[in-house]
Amino acid sequence: MTPRTVVLATHNQGKVVELREILGEALGGVELIGYDGPEPVEDGDTYAANALIKARAAVAHTGLPALADDSGIAVDALGGAPGIHSARYAGTRADADNIALLLQNLEGVVERTAAFVCAAAFVTPDGTEHVFEAVWNGEVLTEPVGTGGHGYDPVFKADDADRSSAELTREEKNALSHRSKAFRGIAPIVREYFGV
Repeated sequence: MTPRTVVLATHNQGKVVELREILGEALGGVELIGYDGPEPVEDGDTYAANALIKARAAVAHTGLPALADDSGIAVDALGGAPGIHSARYAGTRADADNIALLLQNLEGVVERTAAFVCAAAFVTPDGTEHVFEAVWNGEVLTEPVGTGGHGYDPVFKADDADRSSAELTREEKNALSHRSKAFRGIAPIVREYFGV
């Protein structure tokens, strides 16, 4: 283990790849490793609380500094739902089920503004904690479009994109997304911690 190692507190390998792509340049000289420890119970009532729960668990398991995030989609017409419950909105963890329920709940709704929200947390073994939150504004489409991405990407069209999030290339998405903004926002704190 090099001294400049950070655990990415997720069991989702797709997210590990995405975060390495997002943070690669910003955190040159810092090794980003996956997490194989126990999955904590995410019982926080905000994105930031859940991101911190995940990062703290990874620090406790590995003894290394950790980065984690919690994200979701907040739909204005649904009072901000599904929000922090986005991943289990339909009672399963299946993206297709969650999308189907969201579209069902928005049937007949004209005003479909929404935002992807991401809180990125950085926790160090000495107990120091930082959170950076970012949003990606857009709207919910009336049907899924595109096959890329994950989660609600096929039914989300960002204000700063001309097609659904699932139709964007990885490079385009990494330049615009809520997760990208949140992790780029917290990257300077990680660099400062390691003195790079």
